[in-house]
Amino acid sequence: MLRKILNSFALAFANIRSNVLHTFLSVLGIVIGVAALVSILSLIDGMEEFARDQISQTTSLNAIIIQTEAYKRVNEVRIRKDSINIIDYARFKQLTENLSKPAKPHIRSTSSGEAGLTLGKKIGTLLLATSETLEPTCVVATGSTFTEKDLTEKRNYAVVNHAFLNAAELNETTALETTITINNKPHIIKGILKEDAVNTPKIYFPITTLSETELQGTPPEIILEAEKTEEIPALKTDINTWLEKHDPDAKQNFRIITNEFRIEQATKGFLLFRVIMGLIVGISVLVGGIGVMNVLLISVTERTAEIGIRKATGANRRDIMLLFLSESITVSAFGSFLGLVLGVLGTMVIIPIIKAITEVPFQAAYTWNTFLVITVLSILVGIIFGTYPAIRASRLNPVEAIRHE
Repeated sequence: MLRKILNSFALAFANIRSNVLHTFLSVLGIVIGVAALVSILSLIDGMEEFARDQISQTTSLNAIIIQTEAYKRVNEVRIRKDSINIIDYARFKQLTENLSKPAKPHIRSTSSGEAGLTLGKKIGTLLLATSETLEPTCVVATGSTFTEKDLTEKRNYAVVNHAFLNAAELNETTALETTITINNKPHIIKGILKEDAVNTPKIYFPITTLSETELQGTPPEIILEAEKTEEIPALKTDINTWLEKHDPDAKQNFRIITNEFRIEQATKGFLLFRVIMGLIVGISVLVGGIGVMNVLLISVTERTAEIGIRKATGANRRDIMLLFLSESITVSAFGSFLGLVLGVLGTMVIIPIIKAITEVPFQAAYTWNTFLVITVLSILVGIIFGTYPAIRASRLNPVEAIRHE
């Protein structure tokens, strides 16, 4: 059987070689359709990779965020709860000690307010009550951050950024040990963050200096940075177990958020876009397939005598069908290959134009999925549009076929 199939493809290839121009014109529709499909799929894959990179740069995909649910829903209206459960610094330390996987822990309570200076000047600033780690991206350039001992002893220290120094008209070399007022409490500047592009004044100070009432007003959130993405499910299980152990209504009082949903949303959006564009471009491939079927029907008419001789010398219906199906698949594969080459060359021309117009570092992405789609498509087109001509050829009466000349 395998030998028959190989012989059929060899004959089909010989027929195509003897009529290259005729074959090329017959598959022009497939060439254009496949070229457009390759270009669109590679551009969409490139867009998806670009989106993933942008999401990864703006938010950590390994972060797990635990937030207090401060609102309840009554008659489809969100209403703040009279009292809420919070995770303070002591409970935060307990939680991190019960994790089965390593993770960088961070707690913060964020609010906006004013910081007072000795001269009576007040600076509008972002107030971040945190642990000694501040934030994962924070680097202290001058001085130092507050320590775990400072948190335990509730010492009023502060770490500020350059935007705050500029707004307060303080010099980096003399700002250390300066006293500023936060929430009507004096805090001593202990450290200054490394220069960055942030224009918002920020002050970091120990979260333990906030009272229970203040924490109720701005509930702390916990951020755990997993070392590996695949460790996130295990960490989420640990968190849920600990919360349920310490709070019977943990599911109503806390919510756990991961950033994986951003990638999932982007992937679903690009999949939808890929399917829609694929269906639109698929019309060109459909037209090309009809062209192949018409050419094969003409070929059946032109080769009627040949079919009759083959049948008279022992070929059965299956052999004739296999011959024409092989030719159909070979023709569509030939067209798909030309379309693939044309599509790749086309994207190489399009990408520089897109970059020049948008000024975005965007690249097309050629994935194995694209090549697999093109391969399957060429075979399907050959089988679907070659079946009718093959059946018609196989049903010819050998005597009538030979007399056709």
